[in-house]
Amino acid sequence: MVTGLVLSQRASLSAWLPHIHSHATFAQSTERRVRRWLENPAIHPISIYGPLVTRALRDWGGHTLVLALDTSLLFEKFCLIRVSVLFRGRAVPLVSHVLEHSSAQVSTAHLLPVLAEVKSLLDFLGLHQVRLLADRGFYDTELMSWLQICGWHYRIRIKSSLILAAPDGQRLCKISEIRLAPRETRCLQNITLTGRHFGPVHVALARPLDGPEQWQVVSDEPTSVETFAEYGERFQIEEGFLDEKSGLFRLEDSKLRDASSLERLILVLSVATLLLVSEGIEVVQRGDRRAVDPHWRRALSYLKIGLRAVHHALSRGQAVFSRLTLQGGPDPEPPGQRKRPHAPPQMTLEVGWQLVFRSPS
Repeated sequence: MVTGLVLSQRASLSAWLPHIHSHATFAQSTERRVRRWLENPAIHPISIYGPLVTRALRDWGGHTLVLALDTSLLFEKFCLIRVSVLFRGRAVPLVSHVLEHSSAQVSTAHLLPVLAEVKSLLDFLGLHQVRLLADRGFYDTELMSWLQICGWHYRIRIKSSLILAAPDGQRLCKISEIRLAPRETRCLQNITLTGRHFGPVHVALARPLDGPEQWQVVSDEPTSVETFAEYGERFQIEEGFLDEKSGLFRLEDSKLRDASSLERLILVLSVATLLLVSEGIEVVQRGDRRAVDPHWRRALSYLKIGLRAVHHALSRGQAVFSRLTLQGGPDPEPPGQRKRPHAPPQMTLEVGWQLVFRSPS
């Protein structure tokens, strides 16, 4: 199934058939076999994907593992909850769960079992330096408490309606009452949030130059202008959803319409993504990138380099997928132009409770 997906680049069972080797005489028999696998309740995706992704992460080393939590709506009826590893400009799936839910907004009760599976995998690997990134739809003090218990760091975007208070409980203001000039940033250290006085936490506020919307990010670590750059890495998971749904694998072509079958189909997509990113890493490390990437400096993602490398190798009868790895640390060959669509504004420092305002230069 992974072979059919990679070679056809479509999440459609019928498109996989020419690439699946089977003893069946008729294509219909092969398609029924694949469909039965996808509908088999005895197949648990984490039991298949877990050993693969942990094998890939064994080479991560002592570097911080950055995770992104997000959801995506499928066919306006199902919600995909995903935690991905952010890796050199791409999001590699770690744990995925599909439930029948017509909104991308889900409760913390649905999120915690997914995060518990993530923690189990990382504990097995001995990876404890973790930073989780999430959008404002995931802000919840119960979730943040769980992350603190795990010892994970976090950067979560928060809503303007939240109340800020001093550590002693004295109410300061609502976030919406803080008005920033374009390119202005304020960093508030050691405060509490909401009427429950959750904290102490640290908040970074900013207003971009090109829009009226204000950015608010809460962190368990002291904030600075770099907090926005760290949070901005979260957008890589949205690129991953785009690759799956329309850009690369065309998940929208799937005719599956039940949550369990879709979750097993997403397993196939996740395995393919992991293999292709790993292959892209190998190609770059061997110095063979320019055989498949026409750009002088790397301009393609590791996922697309891996895909091109597979087609290049198969057309020449060469081996592929000789190693499975995701290696931590800096990118040895960063892209020629690194895009940062949400560049952080200029910084305004806070010392204690005294705010120092610096006008834009």
